[in-house]
Amino acid sequence: MKKAIHGILIGAASALIAIALHSAQKLDWIENVTWDWRVRQQAQVSESSSKIKLVFLDQNSLDWGAHEDRQLPWPWPRSVYAPALNFFQRGGAKAVAFDIVFTEQSQMGVEDDQALGASVRDFGKYIQAFHLVNKGGSSETWPKDIPTTKFEVHSNTTSQDAISWNMPHFPMADFPIPEIATKAAVLGNVSAKMERDAIIRRSLLLSMFDNRVVPSLSIAAYLAVHPDAQINIKNRGFFLGDRFIPMDENGRAIINFRGKSQTHETYSLSAVINSELRILEELDPEIDPLIFKDAYVFVGMTAAGLRDLRPTPISKEYPGVEIHATMLDNLLANDFISDASTAKIIAFTFIFSILAGLCGRFSPNWQFATLLFALLLPLPMVVGMSAYSENTWLPVAPPIVSVAMALVGALIVNYAIEGKQKRFIKNAFRQYLSPIFIEKLVKDPNQLKLGGEKRELSIYFSDVQGFTSISESLEPEELTALLNDYLSAMTSIVHEQGGTIDKYEGDAIIAFWNAPLDDIEHARNCVRAALLGQEKLTELRPEFKERIGKDMFARIGINTGPVVVGNMGSEQRFDYTFLGDAGNLAARLEGINKQFGTFLMISENTLNELDDEFTYRELSKVQVVGRKEPVRVYEPYFTEKADKEFIASFSKALNLYYDGKFDDAIKAFEYLSEKDSTSVKYIARCQHLIENPPEAWNGVWTMTEK
Repeated sequence: MKKAIHGILIGAASALIAIALHSAQKLDWIENVTWDWRVRQQAQVSESSSKIKLVFLDQNSLDWGAHEDRQLPWPWPRSVYAPALNFFQRGGAKAVAFDIVFTEQSQMGVEDDQALGASVRDFGKYIQAFHLVNKGGSSETWPKDIPTTKFEVHSNTTSQDAISWNMPHFPMADFPIPEIATKAAVLGNVSAKMERDAIIRRSLLLSMFDNRVVPSLSIAAYLAVHPDAQINIKNRGFFLGDRFIPMDENGRAIINFRGKSQTHETYSLSAVINSELRILEELDPEIDPLIFKDAYVFVGMTAAGLRDLRPTPISKEYPGVEIHATMLDNLLANDFISDASTAKIIAFTFIFSILAGLCGRFSPNWQFATLLFALLLPLPMVVGMSAYSENTWLPVAPPIVSVAMALVGALIVNYAIEGKQKRFIKNAFRQYLSPIFIEKLVKDPNQLKLGGEKRELSIYFSDVQGFTSISESLEPEELTALLNDYLSAMTSIVHEQGGTIDKYEGDAIIAFWNAPLDDIEHARNCVRAALLGQEKLTELRPEFKERIGKDMFARIGINTGPVVVGNMGSEQRFDYTFLGDAGNLAARLEGINKQFGTFLMISENTLNELDDEFTYRELSKVQVVGRKEPVRVYEPYFTEKADKEFIASFSKALNLYYDGKFDDAIKAFEYLSEKDSTSVKYIARCQHLIENPPEAWNGVWTMTEK
């Protein structure tokens, strides 16, 4: 209960801090990075995207104009644009928006301006760009010779309603020349406001100038085609006809990008102009004018020298005209993105933060805490992307930051409150329990009680051959040093293979696998530890011989079976150990190695759990002291090191023994006896059976001592 309360308090405090930082715009650097990534991942075209065409005054167009047959000076004469308008009209374009601001008279004279003006008038639904600016503009009022934009704006008090949701006001403007501006159906503002990191993520759709509501180029294009559409200004947005366009506190709409530049169909302005000229000459055009039928056409500049390129989440150099085209696409598709409400942001942040606080407070170790960071930190992004697909912009920086703070805070509290207890347990039991069990005990101190559980273990008993005589020949200090070196080497191998040391009894080692931690390959790992231990002892044998004057060998017995394992002893002192017949058999197998002249023996129970990593020879069917049922026993080898020819020969000899053909068995074993002490033992065993024939032969070798 206390942990839950701690987790909730930590999460709530983290959420409050994150929301405060978000409100102060201190998390914008995180939000903007995630914003741009989400846009790039989720940008997709709409059904309305095909209704919009882009025509670029690109480098190809400049090269076309500079060709020796034309030698058009820059800026181009205004009359050059007239064939393009005629071509759009020929193709049946719905409207044409020019994102080229003609603020100065043509160098070719007023007749040049009038020629373009005539084409603008004849086309009809022409939208001309102009700039609203905060300073440096040419006009502080709407020019009398330029008609006011022709659309209705409804509200109680237009300017006051605009102020209520912070529609941007501009004190100055740069207007196109009257020869063009007076012929346009609508004038559209192309001013842009970047974020603090100089990236355009939102667009101005309505602005105020000289107490007039001024549409952007995209809204103007729509109004040119729908002159009867009404604008109804509301709080934090406006209706354009029956479509609501949400705005932020600065009067900007989120741009629902469709994809990379030129996602909308794009054509070169030179191809458009040249196509019209070829049609007039009764030649085939470069492009079919009907591709513009019923389309909204945006004309803008992308040539490197003209640089109407803007930084956006999609690209650092994104044509400005495409931003306006995209906003019209959003309007036609009616899929504007709305900002999530403050209440949703707060709830979103608190839910994730408290979840992180609770999970962190109940985190049992640093591995689990790492997993929590990996799972919880991306979750706000997943929810944010899901909200984006539903046309809602949900900030993810507050929950990401609050989750990180909650997890760190919870882990600090864990360390402060529980670290002391864990350190006490480790120090108190280091001398008595295996490191693995200590870690399990640290994770769950409730295990610190008497009791056990039934589990299948692979049990390992090891003893040094002739250790009594070795100990009698050494001084106590020398014996201690020898034992420490031997036991350390063997223990390291046991631990490396996932085993738990039960106890040391002088030179003997008792260990087991599959407790306290689950190990589905416990038999394999136990046998591997035994074989690796024998190899290590072979490596150390020359050094030990120098110290004790003779070779040192160890016998190992292994059995697999069910036992009770757990904390056993008294209330004052207990050990983590096991009880059961499976353990007794392992101990018996260690002892009867000397009956067969072997140093590693495993039961058939263990063999049944092994894979082809090992090869083995059957040693016998034995009946050990204290057990009625005989058991088959084997000697394992690493497969790559096994002498398969020898094993096959021994198996044939053993089968002769099992069949009671003792004379034949002796001959077979004699062939192997020079290099195998087990064969020597069997020769003696067969001779005894010949001299003392058994009443009923079953092949079982009964052990008479432990």
